[in-house]
Amino acid sequence: MTINYAVPVLPGEGDTDYARYMRTDTLLSLQRRPQEMVHRDELLFQTVHQSTELWLKHACFELEQATRDIHAGEIESAVHLLARASLGMELITGQLEMLRHLAPWTFQLIRTVLGHGSGFESPGWREVKRASQELGQVFAALLGERRVDLVELYRGSPNAPLYRLAEAMIEWDERVALWRVRHYKVATRTIGHQVVGTKGTPVDVLSGLISHKFFPELWRVRTVLTETGPMSAGAPAGGG
Repeated sequence: MTINYAVPVLPGEGDTDYARYMRTDTLLSLQRRPQEMVHRDELLFQTVHQSTELWLKHACFELEQATRDIHAGEIESAVHLLARASLGMELITGQLEMLRHLAPWTFQLIRTVLGHGSGFESPGWREVKRASQELGQVFAALLGERRVDLVELYRGSPNAPLYRLAEAMIEWDERVALWRVRHYKVATRTIGHQVVGTKGTPVDVLSGLISHKFFPELWRVRTVLTETGPMSAGAPAGGG
C-alpha cells in the first residue's frame, strides 16, 4: 500500500496536517492586515504582545500543575514544572527587545487605534497573579503540615527537595520582577516619564510594581539569615 504523505489526514482547515494541527490559518489571521494598519510596525507590536499571551498561558499551565503536584506531595515534579514556567517568563522578557525598534513617534500613531486597551487588561497577567497566589498558598500549607521552619530549611542542605522547591519559586518570582523592570524601561523609553497610558494610568505606576513579591516570606528569610549569620553583630563566634 502506497501512502500519499501530501494528503492531510487530520480534520480541520488547512492544506497540510501541520497547518491543521497548528491552526496556522487562524493564527496568522489574528494580526491586522496591511491595509488596516496605520503603520507597518503594528505587526511588530501585535506579534510581541500576542506571543507574550501565549507564553503566559503556557507558564500558568505549568504553575497550575506544579500547585497540584505540591498538594499531592510530588515535589520534584513541581520543581521541574516551575523551571519551565520561569523559562517562559525569560523568553517574553527577551522579546521585549523587539520593542526597542519601535520609534516613539511611531507608537504615538499606533496608540490612535488601541482605544482604551492596556497591558493591565492582559488575561495572561491576570492568570499569573491568580496562579502565583494559589502556588504560594499551597506551599505555605505544605510547610505547616510538615512543620518546616523556613530559616532552618535554608540553613540546611540546598539539595533538600523543599529547599529546591523554594528556590524554584524564588526563580519564578524574580523572573516576573525582571520582566517588569524591562517592560518599565521599554515603556518610558517609548512614551516618557510622567505621562499616562492608554488606560489613563500614569506610566510611572509600573515602577511601583517592580518591588511586588508573590512570595515575600521566601525573600524575608534571606534577611533573617543575614541578620543572624556569622558576620552579624552579636552573633556567636564559631567554635570547634
